[in-house]
Amino acid sequence: MVSMRTILSAAAIAAAIGASAALAQSSQPVKGGTLVYLEQQAHTNLYPPAGGFYPNGGVLNQITDKLTYQNPKTLEIEPWIAESWTVNGDATEYVFKIRPGVTFSDGTPLDAAAVAKNFDTYGLGNKELKHPVSEVITNYKASEVIDSLTVKFTFSKPSVGFLQGTSVIGSGLVSLKTLALPDDALGDATKIIGSGPFVVQSEVLGRELVLAARKDYAWGPARLAHQGRANLDVIKYVVTPEDSVRIGALLAGQAQVIRQVQAYDEKQVQSKGFTIYAPPTRGVNNSVVFRPDNPLVADLRVRQALLHATNAKEIVTTLFSANYPLAKSIIASTAQGYVDLSAKLTYDPALSAKLLDDGGWALGPKGLRQKDGKEMILTAYESPPQPQNKETLQLVAQQWAKVGVKLVVLAGDAGSRVADSLDPIKTPVAPAMVGRADPDVIRSQYYPATRNVLLQKGGLATRVQSFVDDKLNGLLEAIAAETDYAKRMALVGEVQTYVIDQAYTIPIFEEPQAFAASPRFKDFAFEAVGRPSFYAAWLAPK
Repeated sequence: MVSMRTILSAAAIAAAIGASAALAQSSQPVKGGTLVYLEQQAHTNLYPPAGGFYPNGGVLNQITDKLTYQNPKTLEIEPWIAESWTVNGDATEYVFKIRPGVTFSDGTPLDAAAVAKNFDTYGLGNKELKHPVSEVITNYKASEVIDSLTVKFTFSKPSVGFLQGTSVIGSGLVSLKTLALPDDALGDATKIIGSGPFVVQSEVLGRELVLAARKDYAWGPARLAHQGRANLDVIKYVVTPEDSVRIGALLAGQAQVIRQVQAYDEKQVQSKGFTIYAPPTRGVNNSVVFRPDNPLVADLRVRQALLHATNAKEIVTTLFSANYPLAKSIIASTAQGYVDLSAKLTYDPALSAKLLDDGGWALGPKGLRQKDGKEMILTAYESPPQPQNKETLQLVAQQWAKVGVKLVVLAGDAGSRVADSLDPIKTPVAPAMVGRADPDVIRSQYYPATRNVLLQKGGLATRVQSFVDDKLNGLLEAIAAETDYAKRMALVGEVQTYVIDQAYTIPIFEEPQAFAASPRFKDFAFEAVGRPSFYAAWLAPK
């Protein structure tokens, strides 16, 4: 294959465009063919609960199946590896009946015992092998294999989100051989043995991954129109960091699908007859969050000042497209329990200045706010997986500078980024988002034992924390346990309001996953939060 770094001539691109315009239109899927898929970043760890990182999820979604399937249109939970299930009244017991005849690609059965072992690992972790607990599983207690095709899960407290949690990429089912490996071995895709429609054929770590269709695959989600083996023969993932190279390769016909299309490239792609796909992630919006353990942002007035100094509408209109709706709450408008809080998210520099004045932060001779001999200088690392995050943070910095606050934006590939991002003294500000089509996504984002974006006491950090918000944590625990739907949605609304009132976060936009595809590429699908599914996809003839 021609290198993705090849400089593409205008003539080559024009020829490819002409060929795509002349494609024969076929309504019947074509069997066979190799799909070239360009990914912005290399996958990291493929332990399924690490699938929240989109390059990881984009691989896991092809090679693993889930116990249940969340319909991306209706968000209903439908049968997949589980034919049926029952849940007791307080959501502390779940019983699943497993579909017969399913096997992992190593030939071992995907039976009740295998399902039990998967969820014991995801729900409890494995300290010896360093497998962490999945963020989508709450209050997990134990599994019980009732018979070869029936498994029961019990929970110490109600776990209302568990059923939906069995449908997400973080609950992909893998063989016992894979689960027996230490966590640091699972960056090697060849070690991930799933039951999915594709299997790993080869890998050049960090550069290229090749998947091949599993010929005997016969257990896709029960209600999908496509059944049997995948239409494609091969999927070739090529890691291609440069935006312009991915776009050029797509237009020249060297690739058929690319991920992470920047908003400024959308018109160019569409004008050439190619298609933009921007499925929503339906979770916590792309935001800027604060770490209140840092004394500079410990004062609520300071956080409120910076919230009102942020012009999210300017950011969206300057950097993004209609595929990136302006955030009106901490969660997307497509998320369950969403409440419109735009009245609390106003851009008001005069109010911002007053709040800083009231907090004792006076303007100094250099135009910077200062108090007790300290200047208001904050630091954040960009997040490369998030679209135009560096530019977003730089525009936020320009806006904050107008009220006398300096935001230093550091490179996302800095060697100290991982450690510093867990230290609120070094990074009091951070970008954040997470996709999941269930209200439990809010708990995943803010709760100390999961993502802990506020760096509360009791979660991951590089220093001992003192900040804790018991009220917030109580609300998050209640969302996870409330079995009454209306009451649960009320709690989701209460958390949204509380987080904004505390100015813990500044929502910017609802983040999609942006892809571009050749007009030859048909039946491209996505799971409920935007990860690609190539199971039913096919390539029309040239």
